Amino acid sequence: MSTQEPKYLHELHLENTTFKKSLEFFQDELVTFNNRLEEIAKANTKIEVLREVEKYQNQFIRQNEVIDEILSALSKDEHRLFLEAEKNNVATDHKKTEDHISLRNEFSVFEKIYSEMKMNYTEFLSKVF
Repeated sequence: MSTQEPKYLHELHLENTTFKKSLEFFQDELVTFNNRLEEIAKANTKIEVLREVEKYQNQFIRQNEVIDEILSALSKDEHRLFLEAEKNNVATDHKKTEDHISLRNEFSVFEKIYSEMKMNYTEFLSKVF
């Protein structure tokens, strides 16, 4: 049986900050993707194209929902780290706590799915334009 290795608070906080900035970037990117879809929908009347537009709109909605879920989990984890640091605020740079493996895995899975979706979307754009 393997036990997880505790991590330094500042390492986990830095990782949370990185995750949050990445997710905010993805949110901004999804706005741009959605705007492009609106342009495609206005310029095309082909049923096949409009089906693809709708498919990607639905995917973008779901990606935003997952981003919100992960951001909420990050917020909870940050609160946990704050409480850990508050327990003994002397030498918090040397304080370790439970690693957030599930959060890291959740972000990693999201990033993989998002990347695949983005690649497929880019291929769709190249066919339409």
